[in-house]
Amino acid sequence: MSEPTENLDTAAAHLAAHMASMAPTPEAVPAEPAAALDPLAAAQAEVAALQAKVAELQDQYVRGQAEVQNARRRADDEVSKARKFALESFADSLLPVLDSLEAGLAVQTATPEQIREGAEATLRQLKSAMERNKIVAIDPAAGAKFDPAQHQAISVVPAEQEANTVVTVLQKGYLIAERVLRPALVTVAAPK
Repeated sequence: MSEPTENLDTAAAHLAAHMASMAPTPEAVPAEPAAALDPLAAAQAEVAALQAKVAELQDQYVRGQAEVQNARRRADDEVSKARKFALESFADSLLPVLDSLEAGLAVQTATPEQIREGAEATLRQLKSAMERNKIVAIDPAAGAKFDPAQHQAISVVPAEQEANTVVTVLQKGYLIAERVLRPALVTVAAPK
């Protein structure tokens, strides 16, 4: 009966050797499931963080666009109001001139001297209204240097003064806030 025991011992030894040969080496042992999930979990967390950042940036963009539109609308409203009130201010300064003209025309028995005095007073009112609204006359003196930015030469005439200087002013020009509203129409001295 020792033979079956020997066979059993031999079989057990062979089985143990066979199992040992099949046992994985430490390098071949797969990582624990938690360790395998760590890079995946980290990537998912990073994706979630990036999605949250994208959502935040999209919200900031939408709010920024709305703010730009609101600022543009407010600026348009302010420009519209500025134009309206600038015109209103100018019109208000012209009302006394209108009143003076109407009052002068209402007098049926005025003498030529009275008409002239009334016209001069009305002209002073008009000039005052224009000055308050920064409208200034361009009225160069004879002999002043011709300035193409403010003067428009109607003709070049022979004159005893230096060439390219104003000889006569045919029509005054006007500046509004230092910008040419209408150039002065002038004749200019011809080169000798």
